[in-house]
Amino acid sequence: MATTIAKTQTINKDRRVKSAGVGFFFLSAFYVVYCARPEDWLTLLAVLPLAKITGVCAFLAFLVSAGRSKRKFKDLPVESHYLLALILTLVLSSLLSPVWPGGALSRTMDFAKVYVAWVLTFLLVTDLAKFRRIVFIQAASVPVICLLSIIKGGDRPRLDGVLGGIYSNPNDLAFAIVLSLPFCLMFLLTAKGAFRKVLWAAGMLVMAKALFMTASRGGFITLVVAGGVCLWRFGVKGKRPALIVITGLVVAILFAVQGGTLKDRFASIWTDRSQLDTREEARAQDSYEQRQFLMQRAVECIEHYPILGIGTRNFETYSTVWREVHMTYLQITAEGGIVALILYLMFFGKGFANLRRLLKRKDLGPEVDLFTGALYSSLVGFVVGALFSPEAYQFFPFFAVAYTSALYAYVQEGDKAKAAAPAPVRQGASPAYVRVDRVPLNT
Repeated sequence: MATTIAKTQTINKDRRVKSAGVGFFFLSAFYVVYCARPEDWLTLLAVLPLAKITGVCAFLAFLVSAGRSKRKFKDLPVESHYLLALILTLVLSSLLSPVWPGGALSRTMDFAKVYVAWVLTFLLVTDLAKFRRIVFIQAASVPVICLLSIIKGGDRPRLDGVLGGIYSNPNDLAFAIVLSLPFCLMFLLTAKGAFRKVLWAAGMLVMAKALFMTASRGGFITLVVAGGVCLWRFGVKGKRPALIVITGLVVAILFAVQGGTLKDRFASIWTDRSQLDTREEARAQDSYEQRQFLMQRAVECIEHYPILGIGTRNFETYSTVWREVHMTYLQITAEGGIVALILYLMFFGKGFANLRRLLKRKDLGPEVDLFTGALYSSLVGFVVGALFSPEAYQFFPFFAVAYTSALYAYVQEGDKAKAAAPAPVRQGASPAYVRVDRVPLNT
């Protein structure tokens, strides 16, 4: 009887492993398509709707993995409920939109794929090997994207429209670069062998060059903030002073060699229009004034539709100039209402809460500590960068919160395993013998 039970448990465990393997494969495929956009640089794949295919496969993996992975749906953390509530709020906002209900609902459904990816990430990324692989996909994809952008569109101003999707706009490309740089640095520090270290270092140089070529003012400010946090965690607290010196030299050289357009765009902010010297400065001044107008227009939109907003990505139509407001917090409030903003902030607040708990620990080991530092730097970069870019629906920040939740759950599971482990038997003592204090008799 005991043998039969043991065999049944083994079979069930094998089935869980296989189903988790299928789910993790499709999850990885979804990350590759979203982060690397192979259809933009492989002509044969351009005719295939890869995003839809992998999205459907990820959803099927979501169904297959239900109840079969190590973690169950009942283990989902509260931040997953905030994300689901945010999506449902956007659905309701779209259905009641005073601008374009059909378009808003379609875009909300497209954004809703992030929930499937988020839940799958939490359910299936249950050990450091899987965690490392998923983060690796994002970290390795962005340098490849930057290299392709430089090769294909090096002569195009600000790399505008070289690739599609989340990398088509130079500000979005800069944002993706800054959010991924801490992960690349983490892999550089943990890489084994000189060749791998050189590859990661070269990838980061390409990313930095592409960032300066975008001439994104918000991207550069985000780089300074996120880079400062990263250097504090890895350089100062990690006792790597050479990292700080090398990073400072690289940024200074790139700014001197490649930062002309970026300097012109910054100069336009405080220079009178009559004193602008270059066409790029004039463009930057126009962009600055337009952003001021869009922010005012967003505030007006919130005043008129404060509860549920005007529907996902409908602000471009409402703006009268077909532009997004370049501030994520205004974007989500104008399109989803104050309810959506509260859920949005609560969701990312839980990501920081997970990291704070991990940062307080001194027993996590070097790899988990580096993961935590990279995630903290990336999320701080997002919070700052969101002040200058319309990134409410980009998946990278949501992925970062999923990483924090999966990593925190992994640490908690390790704590439970240690607590449940039997106490070690002292050497020389019989396992069957339990020592008790001698009690004098006849007293």
